[in-house]
This record gives sequence, C-alpha cells and structure tokens, in this order.
Amino acid sequence: MIDSRRKYKLHNSQTAVYEQFDDRTQQHEASSLGMWIFLATEIMFFGAVFTAYTIYRNLFTTAFEAGSHLLNTPVGAFNTVVLIGSSLTMALAVHAAQKGKRKQLMAYLVSTMCLGSVFLFVKFVLEWMHEYKDGLAPGLHWTYAGPQSGHVAMFFCFYFILTGIHATHMIVGEGIMVVLLYMAWKGRFSTERYNPIEMFGLYWHFVDIVWIFLFPLLYLLGAHF
Repeated sequence: MIDSRRKYKLHNSQTAVYEQFDDRTQQHEASSLGMWIFLATEIMFFGAVFTAYTIYRNLFTTAFEAGSHLLNTPVGAFNTVVLIGSSLTMALAVHAAQKGKRKQLMAYLVSTMCLGSVFLFVKFVLEWMHEYKDGLAPGLHWTYAGPQSGHVAMFFCFYFILTGIHATHMIVGEGIMVVLLYMAWKGRFSTERYNPIEMFGLYWHFVDIVWIFLFPLLYLLGAHF
C-alpha cells in the first residue's frame, strides 16, 4: 500500500507531489524555505561586497566621487527602468502559471527574457565596452590621469566586480528561463503545478532588487558624497 501510494505521488503530473512529501502544501513550503535560505546566502554575499565598497567610499570620498562622475548615469537609469519592467512581467508570469494560462505564461516569460537581454546588451555594449575604450578598466586598460588615480581605479574595481556579479546572476536567470519556457511549451505546468515558476520568480525579483541598490550606490550616492 505504501509503495503504490509513493508511485502515485511520483507519476501524477497534476498534483506533482514527490515521494518525500505528504502533500502539495508541504512540498511548496519546503521549496519556499529552500529558496529563501538560498536568497539569504546571496544577500550575505552581496552585503559583504556592499559593506567593503561603503567603507572604502568613506575613506576615499573625493576619488570615489570622481569615479562615479565618469559613469553613464542616464544609461544606468534606463537599465533600472528595464529591470523594473522585467519584474512586472515576471510577476505576471507567476500569476499566469497559477491560473493555468499556458500561452500567457509563455508570453510573459519571453517578455522577461527580452527585457533581461536588453539590460545585458546595454551593460556590455553601451557601458563596459565604452569604459574599456576610455581606459577605465583597471588591470586591462587603465589610462585615467586625473587626481588620485589609484583610488579612482579602486572605485572602478568595485564597479566591475559588483556589476559583473550581478550580470552573471542575470545570465544564469536567462538560462533558467529558457528551461522554464521549454517546460511551459511542453505543458508541464498547471494550476496544481507551478512551483518552479514561483521559485524562479523570487530569484528574478532578488536580482532586480540588487540592481535597485547598485544603481544609487554606484551612480548616484558615490557622485554626491
């Protein structure tokens, strides 16, 4: 009897309750807990780098202000709007999955992927490449000859580390969305089975929130401290 119950729980695609869980509610709670623990480790990781940046910014205020002035604030603001839009489409994707609306789910996932791709394109082409050409890439191409060049270089080290880590998370998210889009196309989500979409939604919102902190920290606060 136990074996037959386990088999049913493993192969019923509608309830999609795996063997180690008693019901869908328990499975959802376990998945949510796991995701929040993962996000907590990510917060500690980013928080450590944010803290180091803040300490050095307060030590070398003038140099960090000069470095911040060299960033393209309008482009950074545009990317902020793009990511806020991607958070909206991701929230709509989760809602569509909960309602079992397959076509809407796929449309919103594609929209989120497109907005994420726009962000990455702008970051790579309109910011990083220009900063490299302008000699603002410490260790690769550094030609800045203004005052406190070494400390300005430190600002750009933090800038590339923080934005690089964030972009890496974006790229990982884009890859996961390709998988989720394929699963949606195959009809593997329903009103009873949408947990992967919901958990990924938390990840994507987290990545967006990180940028909401990065934008003023690098582009605005540094320029006015």
